[in-house]
Amino acid sequence: MRLRNIEQRILDGMAARRPDLTGCTDSVLALHEALVNCYDQGGKLLTCGNGGSHADAVHIVGELCKSFERKRPVPAEMVLRLQELPMGKELSRYLEVGLPAVALGLNGALKTAVENDSPLRNIAFAQETFALAKPGDVLLAISTSGNAANCLMAMSIARAVGLTVAALTGPNGGEMAPHADIALRALGDSTKVVQEAHVVLYHTICAMIEAHYFPEMR
Repeated sequence: MRLRNIEQRILDGMAARRPDLTGCTDSVLALHEALVNCYDQGGKLLTCGNGGSHADAVHIVGELCKSFERKRPVPAEMVLRLQELPMGKELSRYLEVGLPAVALGLNGALKTAVENDSPLRNIAFAQETFALAKPGDVLLAISTSGNAANCLMAMSIARAVGLTVAALTGPNGGEMAPHADIALRALGDSTKVVQEAHVVLYHTICAMIEAHYFPEMR
């Protein structure tokens, strides 16, 4: 996939700030291409992780579902549809176009029901993936060790359904990286260092996909 100049500048900016992450460039490009293909087909991104990685999964969704760095005006057709609806003029002025993304594990009723009812531990992410995923979607599973059982189960379901599966891990990749279509292995000798690298990587990915669809800055 040929990058637009603005996308390339974002990637180059990451390399300039964090030269230690240049080894992840090919994987960043692969995930960017997968997201473009996904969104072009009307798909969505699913994210998952535990602890700090769960927070990162939610963070990614927050960057995608509204403006991150660029203007995302409501399309003219939607503005017209809203005009005669309650609060339509205000909504058309202040809404921002979102790139569909869902963080798994936020539905407490579902998560606790699965954990209480199923004899198989760690199946909650997999159950939610099975319910929400459609062929052509993308799953990004995050784990510093790469050994999160619930993320690995979600990855298995995603592969079976027909998603592109990406794993964001530490340098070893653990069990998750070998089972991912795209493996982003961040360098680091501790959880905090790996997670610091994860933030840089996913912010770069979010900025690139936003720039692809919304090239105008604020």
